[in-house]
Amino acid sequence: MSKKSTLFFTIVLMILMAIFVVGMVQAATDPAPTNPGGADSSMPWWAWPLILLVVTFVMGILAVLGGVGGAVLYTPIIGGFFPFGMDFVRGAGLLVALAGSLAAGPGLLKKGLADLRLAIPVALIASTTAVMGAMVGLALSDAIISTAMGIAILAIVVIMLLAKKSEYPDVQKADKLSTVLRISGIYHEPSSGKDVDWKIHRTIPGLLLFVGIGFMAGMFGLGAGWANVPVLNLVMGAPLKVSVATSKFLLATTDTSAAWMYLNAGAVIPMIVVPSIIGIMLGSLVGVKILTRTKPSAVRIIVLVMLVFAGLRALLKGTGVWK
Repeated sequence: MSKKSTLFFTIVLMILMAIFVVGMVQAATDPAPTNPGGADSSMPWWAWPLILLVVTFVMGILAVLGGVGGAVLYTPIIGGFFPFGMDFVRGAGLLVALAGSLAAGPGLLKKGLADLRLAIPVALIASTTAVMGAMVGLALSDAIISTAMGIAILAIVVIMLLAKKSEYPDVQKADKLSTVLRISGIYHEPSSGKDVDWKIHRTIPGLLLFVGIGFMAGMFGLGAGWANVPVLNLVMGAPLKVSVATSKFLLATTDTSAAWMYLNAGAVIPMIVVPSIIGIMLGSLVGVKILTRTKPSAVRIIVLVMLVFAGLRALLKGTGVWK
């Protein structure tokens, strides 16, 4: 990690820690502190943020090693096993995904991996439908959201198991829409020492899929990296590295749009958001360092098992079978 990146993370973490401390002081001096989950707890007010910090730290490590976004793990696990209302969890989940995107986005653009011409039409569609999804999510009950999210998480597991990755998709000819929008580019591949010239096809079906992706991102607070990459790579034919980088950059627009809806509704609480972001960011830093020493396939299995368990938990919690 470069000195500039280290300095950036240090400044962000210091700001988040300051907000966290201020939030804890306010909670300590509040004569009648409110519980985000609406349920009484025998634990002291500071215990849940500390537990959240530890859990999200581990989650950040697993997210990097398993090749998934932190919000995909965060929302179902925290929503299923912590006494917080789902609105607060989904709002925090969007900000967790947003923090990672903002940290990685500028570097990916500078390296030429994230492509603005590819990102802009996708971001316009996904961010619009993300706002709609957030409005629907805030209007529905926790039981309905938990049930629907459980089904969505289990579907994500199936997609992750079945979807194959193509490093350099074979796109014989760019379609008319991508040609008009001039969606193409060249990036340097260090492993081969060559410049990769890429273009896309099936632009309209790909953009239509992002209507649903954005809606689900806003409704469930999952982020959208789990779906962005397969659509950009397998459907539209962008190279894998371009797809991953552009997906990471896209979260900064998609999740911001939806997060504003939760912020406006009062569903963003620093006591939940700040330890979550700090834990995920610190865990991601550790995960990057140990990535070369682990077998991704083994970690991926662990992540998939966690998602299956969290998805079943959310589904059973929503249906009232497991409260």
